[in-house]
Amino acid sequence: MKTEVKPINNSRLFYTLFSGFIFAVFVCSFVKISFDIAIFILLLATAIFVYGKFKAEAKVAVVLISVFVFSFALGVLRYDFKEIRPKVDNLASKVGQKVELTGIIIDEPNIKEKNAQLTVEVEGQKVLVSTGLLPVFKYGDEIKAKGKLEVPENYNSTTSPAFDYVGFLAKDDIYYQLNFASAWIVSSGHGSFLKTKLFAFKNTFMGKINTLIREPESSLLGGLLLGAKNSLGKDLQEKFRRAGVSHIVALSGYNITIVVEGIMLALSFLPRSVSLSCGALGIFLFAIMTGGSATVLRASIMALLVLLAKATGRTYDVIRALFLAGLFMIAQNPKILVFDVSFQLSFLSTMALIFVSPLIESKFQFITEKYKLRELVLSTIATQIFVLPFIFYKMGMISIVSLPTNILILPIIPTIMLFGFVTGMMALISVTLALPFAFITSLLLSYELKVIDFFASLPFAALSVEKFPLSIVVIIYIIFAIVITRSQIVSRRQSSLD
Repeated sequence: MKTEVKPINNSRLFYTLFSGFIFAVFVCSFVKISFDIAIFILLLATAIFVYGKFKAEAKVAVVLISVFVFSFALGVLRYDFKEIRPKVDNLASKVGQKVELTGIIIDEPNIKEKNAQLTVEVEGQKVLVSTGLLPVFKYGDEIKAKGKLEVPENYNSTTSPAFDYVGFLAKDDIYYQLNFASAWIVSSGHGSFLKTKLFAFKNTFMGKINTLIREPESSLLGGLLLGAKNSLGKDLQEKFRRAGVSHIVALSGYNITIVVEGIMLALSFLPRSVSLSCGALGIFLFAIMTGGSATVLRASIMALLVLLAKATGRTYDVIRALFLAGLFMIAQNPKILVFDVSFQLSFLSTMALIFVSPLIESKFQFITEKYKLRELVLSTIATQIFVLPFIFYKMGMISIVSLPTNILILPIIPTIMLFGFVTGMMALISVTLALPFAFITSLLLSYELKVIDFFASLPFAALSVEKFPLSIVVIIYIIFAIVITRSQIVSRRQSSLD
């Protein structure tokens, strides 16, 4: 009697493909797997698939195994291709020597309190140049820099996991650095026209805000809108860590999502399709304003998926779209999976909004829906619950006051970001027109800082954790996955009964 073979569910096929590829990239981030081994794994996947043709009763299982092995091999190959360095590397022989390099600044300068970090392309290689704040360097400048050429090195922390600085730079193909360099501008205007205009607009925008809003409120607004957390200063950043709110100034899907939420709230009197369209437009404008970097584009995709979920109400389709977006992002640059905290925060916060919010919604029916208060509280708590284990692991500090601090400040952030954006845009037209918006923005920012300062100053505010174990983080997220999966199964059963 011939065994009836059931067709393979498309979802199972997709998630098997996703799992194999992501698992391979994760493994390769820590262990080197050669190109030859990857080819062998591809051949193994083919052999397993062919074997399944002669074992009809096990066809589904065998096909899924072969797809997993095949996608694992593809992940290994993609990571190997990312690791390929230029054949001609004239800088390698100069490591450890005093050099004078000439190159073009190919990304927006990262301005810190006491120095500027420049990504400079020199002879086809990227070099991270750390120099003084003057002269004022811009994207597209041709510069000369003198200093000792070095390769990046990792450094350890007693209260957090060892920061893989080498991997962090390597994800952007940076393998050399010039610290404490003296640098000067040779000429300007060598960057792309579009990026030059985008960065110029952002700098003008923030310049107008800085003239209307005092410090440290203006720096906080810059962090909220643009992720410019370096301008906050070490003392304020430490308060953010103790209060458990460092994530609000990291460019992630959550930041962009709350910008969109603010726009949709302001336009809630319009038809839903119009407010959603305005939300999508807001994401596009935000990405432009922040320079359109890869980090922002990844976060923007995450935020668009949340909008899609709200527009269609089809959570299961959006779940697949979320993982598909993640797959494409990692395929484009496999090193972001392990070495890009912004991507990780974007993915986790978006998952929280899609998975966790519906899970806990019934517990907050007592909160009014007016002004979308319930939705804001839900988003805040869901994101905190889901992201906190990851933050504990990365920062090595557990904030005891994180939840109350976030509940008090996060619902206000959409309004701050909206008014802050309007302040900057109005100031481009007329400083006088922007004054009322700047006043409101400043008051709200002052409230945020006072709340953060109060909770951060409490003696029990934070508990330093000596290298918070990754194993505990993994176990927590496995528990999350089990709870969410069971909830999804129950929800589907109820839907089918209805």
